Amino acid sequence: MQVDRQRLGSNFGIYLYAGTAVYLGLVGLAFGDFATNWQRVTPEVPHRVALAYLAGGYELLAGAAMLWRRTARWGALALAGSYTVFWLLWMVHAASAPLNYDSWGNMFEELSAVIAGLAAFAWLSPPESPWARRAVAIARTYGICCISFGATHFINFAGASAFVPKWIPPGGKFWAAATGIFFFAGAASLLSGVMMRLASRLLGVMVLGFEVLIWLPWLLFGPPPWLKLLVAEGSVTHFVWAANGIATAFAAAVWAVGDVINGAAKAKQEERSRVEAGSYAA
Repeated sequence: MQVDRQRLGSNFGIYLYAGTAVYLGLVGLAFGDFATNWQRVTPEVPHRVALAYLAGGYELLAGAAMLWRRTARWGALALAGSYTVFWLLWMVHAASAPLNYDSWGNMFEELSAVIAGLAAFAWLSPPESPWARRAVAIARTYGICCISFGATHFINFAGASAFVPKWIPPGGKFWAAATGIFFFAGAASLLSGVMMRLASRLLGVMVLGFEVLIWLPWLLFGPPPWLKLLVAEGSVTHFVWAANGIATAFAAAVWAVGDVINGAAKAKQEERSRVEAGSYAA
């Protein structure tokens, strides 16, 4: 059965994944820099500025390709390849300092974007393609990243609590612990296959909430004063613009994973209904 796999309503995450890449590309071109600290390309890398412009242009074109039906799947694969480079850079850094979990956490954040791109590529492939049959299996591996996300909330509990806006009751410590537990629950659901459709959507809402409640207000109303202590002087503006793109990219990743899981389930239901209707007609 031919399934419309590019409807906006049922593929919001896939389109958000594409749009975020366009945004990141534009930010990279505007600042002539990578989305530090997530895209870890250190200052000593030769021709770093030129590479930053190249990466920004690449993200812009790959994201735009995803928005056009004929090139959507290849745009998804191109973005997965781009995020793979940054994932490998973090893997090298993590291996050099294995006791520093921050590096491992960043590595799994990048891996989540890789998984989303591959899942989108598989889902947008022709139904008879071997990739299409593996789309859900690829999407479910996102659960591995959720284990890391949950662990990060408890390993760096003070840092996670500090990011929660003060006006949200009952406080940062509660939400740092709660969201960490939610990530563990999402991992269990995706990896086991139990209620994974619901879990993927709830994870999507939660991660998108991080962008709406934390990062977007920093862009609109200014970052908190303590951020200047963590970011190099003169880089705060770029950091906030890039952070919004990265945070949205991670939200788009989990939402795209949910699109694939829910889309495949709906396709099976439609196929089952068609078969049943045919048997009754006979």
